[in-house]
Amino acid sequence: MKVRTCQGSKDGAACRAAPLRESEYCLWHDPEHAEAAQEARRLGGQRRRRERVVAGAYDPEGLDSVPKIQRLVEVAALDTLGLENSVARNRTLASLATTAVGLLEKSDFEERLVQLEHVMETRLKGGKR
Repeated sequence: MKVRTCQGSKDGAACRAAPLRESEYCLWHDPEHAEAAQEARRLGGQRRRRERVVAGAYDPEGLDSVPKIQRLVEVAALDTLGLENSVARNRTLASLATTAVGLLEKSDFEERLVQLEHVMETRLKGGKR
């Protein structure tokens, strides 16, 4: 079975993307969809710009640790508190509070686990049981 590929090229190299159903070209190379492709590029650029602006404003450090996630929840709570009072705002605040409590529990468990591991490591090295 032969796999169809786009007949377009970029910088002389074959595109190799899957073509549209009734076309020899993918969305990006099909002349009949030039406006749609341009609009998609524009929207993608807007999203990347917005992402950079938001990153600059909030200085996110990632979501790979409890403190970093706590910071995200804190920012969301502060932004939500700044909104006009409404049922949706109150539900969001309740959800954020529930999330914060869960994060505090996980942080506490993490600290306790580190302490237990340290005690066990010390006992095993010292020969105590």
